[in-house]
Amino acid sequence: MDSGTNAERDAILAALTPVVEGIAATFGPVCEVVLHDYRNPEKSVVAVAGSVTGRTVGGAMSEIGMRVLARGDEAADELNYVTRTRDGAQVKSSTMVLRDSTGAVFGALCVNVDVSAVTQVHSLLGALAGLGAAPAELPTTTFGNDIDSVVDALVDAHQSRQRGSWAELGRAERVDLFGGLDDRGVFAVRGAVEQVAARLGISRASAYNYLSRARAAHDTSTGGTA
Repeated sequence: MDSGTNAERDAILAALTPVVEGIAATFGPVCEVVLHDYRNPEKSVVAVAGSVTGRTVGGAMSEIGMRVLARGDEAADELNYVTRTRDGAQVKSSTMVLRDSTGAVFGALCVNVDVSAVTQVHSLLGALAGLGAAPAELPTTTFGNDIDSVVDALVDAHQSRQRGSWAELGRAERVDLFGGLDDRGVFAVRGAVEQVAARLGISRASAYNYLSRARAAHDTSTGGTA
């Protein structure tokens, strides 16, 4: 990447930094705005205002950022999706990708709004009105300032959906686990294969083998080529 491209990206981030504070101030204490530079995934947070997910400047991208990074220039904005943090808070979020003049994705502007109180009031009013339908189960999203903790949490979440420990999984289940992690963008992060291998207690070579099998299975199912 040439210095001109980096300078352009730096200028875009600099221009958006005051916008981060402005959006957060407009929506108040339930709002958090995070500006990411994906050129440095392990320390992608370059500006943050508000505190919904506990992000800090110099913190790592979340699993949402991993997914954007994995999709590369094909990534699209994800707007008004609702998720749950690991401590149970319900958050409505929008992730808007940042592109340079060539169309290449290099970062994101993320807005997170804590809607826990609104959801509780909605449930209470529904109960008073006799509307007893249970709310849909929300996916849990891992936010963290440490990329290792995000990767570890994703491995644990995928493994918990299997029927047992790694040693108890069949070959197809092991491939599915790696395929699920790959779909979430885990392996777009430098060193993630080694970290996943250590977390599962397997060799680096075995991890690469299962990842290769998962990607080959994906290519076959979608009609692509390996």
